[in-house]
Amino acid sequence: MVISTTISDSSEHLHATFASRYVRDPLPKFKMPERSIPKEAAFQIISDELMLDGNPRLNLASFVTTWMEEECDKLMMASVNKNYVDMDEYPVTTELQNRCVNMIAHLFNAPVGENETAIGVGTVGSSEAIMLAGLAFKRKWQQKRKSEGKPYDKPNIVTGANVQVCWEKFARYFEVELKEVKLREGYYVMDPVKAVEMVDENTICVAAILGSTLTGEFEDVKLLNELLTKKNKETGWGTPIHVDAASGGFIAPFLYPDLEWDFRLPLVKSINVSGHKYGLVYAGVGWVVWRTKDDLPEELIFHINYLGSDQPTFTLNFSKGSSQIIAQYYQFIRLGFEGYKSIMTNCMDNANVLKQGLVETGRFEIVSKDIGVPLVAFSLKDTSNYTVFDISNNLRRYGWIIPAYTMPPDAEHIAVLRVVVREDFSRSLAERLLSDIEKVMREMDAVQSRATTRATHVIATVDETREGEGEGSEKLNKKTVMENREEIAMYWKRVVDRKKTSGVC
Repeated sequence: MVISTTISDSSEHLHATFASRYVRDPLPKFKMPERSIPKEAAFQIISDELMLDGNPRLNLASFVTTWMEEECDKLMMASVNKNYVDMDEYPVTTELQNRCVNMIAHLFNAPVGENETAIGVGTVGSSEAIMLAGLAFKRKWQQKRKSEGKPYDKPNIVTGANVQVCWEKFARYFEVELKEVKLREGYYVMDPVKAVEMVDENTICVAAILGSTLTGEFEDVKLLNELLTKKNKETGWGTPIHVDAASGGFIAPFLYPDLEWDFRLPLVKSINVSGHKYGLVYAGVGWVVWRTKDDLPEELIFHINYLGSDQPTFTLNFSKGSSQIIAQYYQFIRLGFEGYKSIMTNCMDNANVLKQGLVETGRFEIVSKDIGVPLVAFSLKDTSNYTVFDISNNLRRYGWIIPAYTMPPDAEHIAVLRVVVREDFSRSLAERLLSDIEKVMREMDAVQSRATTRATHVIATVDETREGEGEGSEKLNKKTVMENREEIAMYWKRVVDRKKTSGVC
């Protein structure tokens, strides 16, 4: 949610050109209009404003799915008016959610028998999933501390400084201390050794990231499990692991099946994954799965009775749409294991094409790793003339939305660009992006070259003046020096800060 600001001046209005065919008077911008307007006018006004939004397909900052098949779009539209919480009215949708939970649990190697059902729930996204998993860990820890007659008012979670902001939200909202393992140059994920060192008797879990937002890298969950198992034997604390697989949960099983990060590791008690990322569903669906029923405290579960059976529910949201859940089930049965593997392989191949093209320019250093989420994070080798932020700003003129950011502590001095390769990012788009990056850099090189030439000319002029006669002449040319320096600086600033001038295609 974005916090809106209150507009005290209500005199601002919307003036729509085409809508004037239906409505003559301008509409108030920050107040509800007094009268209704034709549906055609409302549609045209909003369509005109939305034209200025970016193209989702070119938004390479986002991990969220931006394309689905037409058949799935139809299923989503047909169910857009279903409120998922009305389980007694929509039992089939509830059944589809339960099927998805079980499919994901098996994909993550949960110890589920043939006649058992998995423990999990669909959520609005990984943020809600993490809140639910965190609450389960907190409650389990509190129960254990109470039974031992020990204080239970200072819980903490150990994570890397590279965690997504939803972990900070959980810690702040539910009064849990967040203990972060600092990063370092060249190592941009949580160090398992340092993480285990930070664990104490108040640690409710260690959160590992399978697919860091910063670089796409997978953290070493297997090593973390080994080190934490040893510490648990020494202390008797029994500290568990949660895996935040928001980005990598639908990558690793298909591309790296032998990588041990999931429920094959005994201390992994819960896993979250985003269906709207590499689960290939539009924004609005996530999943959290627990290892066993015992890992989710019963007191957190509410029970709804419908059609003569018991339906347990554990969510933070009440009303939510059914469309994304139905879309997730569509993708699972439509693609199957083979289809997901093919798509993820193709994404990784396109990421490698982009990576190789960046390396061949000789201007960039690749920060992301070969094993991880299909993305490319890269930094500039030479930042003396411009930065990755300048490149990001200038690429917007060609429609590309590519984030530039600095790393968290203690690697704040490293700044990178990141391109997320999704299913709809084709090889031709990768080649076009490489071409536009090179074009932007040539433009900035040319500006810098002209600025350097002008500065050199001015300095030479000053030197000649100093050799000339007369105090007034030297003063006049010194003023020219200052004017030229200011002009050069302003010209460079205009190039860097220039707003997008071309339409987004």
